Amino acid sequence: MLNYEAHTGEIRQEMLREINLSSVDELFAHITAKTGRLNLPDGLSELEAAKKLAGIAEKNYNLKKYISFLGGGTYNRYVPACVQAITGRSEFYTSYTPYQPEVSQGTLRAIFDYQTLICNLTGMDVSNASVYDGATAFAEAALMASRLTKKYGIMVSENINPEYLAVIRTYCYGAGIEVDVSDLRGDIEFDKYGCVLIQNPNYSGRVENIDICEKIASSPAKLIVCVDPVSLAILKSPSEYGADIVVGDFQPLGISMNFGGPHGGFIACREKYLRQLPGRIVGLTRDKDGKEAFTLTLQTREQHIRREKATSNICTNTALTALAATVYLAALGPQGLKEVAGISTQRAHYFAGKLSEVPGISIVYDDFLYEFLLKTERVSPENLIKELAKKGIFMGIKVKDCILISVTELNSVEDIDKAVEAVKEALSQCR
Repeated sequence: MLNYEAHTGEIRQEMLREINLSSVDELFAHITAKTGRLNLPDGLSELEAAKKLAGIAEKNYNLKKYISFLGGGTYNRYVPACVQAITGRSEFYTSYTPYQPEVSQGTLRAIFDYQTLICNLTGMDVSNASVYDGATAFAEAALMASRLTKKYGIMVSENINPEYLAVIRTYCYGAGIEVDVSDLRGDIEFDKYGCVLIQNPNYSGRVENIDICEKIASSPAKLIVCVDPVSLAILKSPSEYGADIVVGDFQPLGISMNFGGPHGGFIACREKYLRQLPGRIVGLTRDKDGKEAFTLTLQTREQHIRREKATSNICTNTALTALAATVYLAALGPQGLKEVAGISTQRAHYFAGKLSEVPGISIVYDDFLYEFLLKTERVSPENLIKELAKKGIFMGIKVKDCILISVTELNSVEDIDKAVEAVKEALSQCR
């Protein structure tokens, strides 16, 4: 291991003599005098360290061993082998910002393809080259709408992801924008707001009533819709019910859960709002020989123009995760994505139906896609989640007095039946 040490023993002794000390322990004596000597074990060889770390890692919960119904913004969907094969290539994996288009045509082409696919999914005219995640996409869209309308108050549906709402509040606080939260029922004066933000399907998994969207779209306020991209394979695209800006998180598109990251966010809008779209945009043009060429265009972030004129200070477009989403969508195609959404929805409703037959269990709403809320009568959500985890099942996440359950194509009918029996057993033990 000495090959990895910067200095020899002789060099270290020379440095100690220079500061009138005889040992490294003496150098740190003032620390150990207060904290006590650290009883650190002897060093390990590389092989021993690798085995030890592997043993520690095995203590982590592993979705290959556990059945997972976790969701609420991060989803356990199948990642085709081609996604890792392409994103792991060195020209993509180690590439940097494509500021020099003449040597970055491959990277720029991949980003352009991503933008095209997002436009196809959302029905919007233009897309940026992605942002950090769904939360920042939602917040940036709110700021974008405020710039467009010159109105510094926004209306947010109470049924959006609470983590997204927290990020929106933070962004708006810094920009001096007032945030109102509402159930969007009753007679609301949308005219006084710069934008209205909804999520469809919402955080509870319910498909929103698009009648309210059409009402918002007829007002001066901009309609911003946050979507799960997989849902767009079977639901109307937001452009069909009046959305001005569409945002979301593309983690479900070829990116594994990975303990909560990485993610990637998309923002797409109508062409007339293009110059207020934050982040990067890759454009297609022709070179002097008439051949297709790609380049970064309309770079309205603070790195490229005067800070006071910038639409955003986002300094990356998470290109690698955007590439993963691009490969995923290209591999599945429209029909494949529709099958993924369809299977997830069918199995979610099958699961909800089976659970509703269990005494003491009720399903809060039935107008959901592939996420739904479960309510228990005899046991708290926390205790039911803990009991099922002991049985190798991650039942979902606690949302108020309910459990939010997410079903994907990775949840087989056998897994669902096993979970139903585990719920029955857990309820009988908790009586």
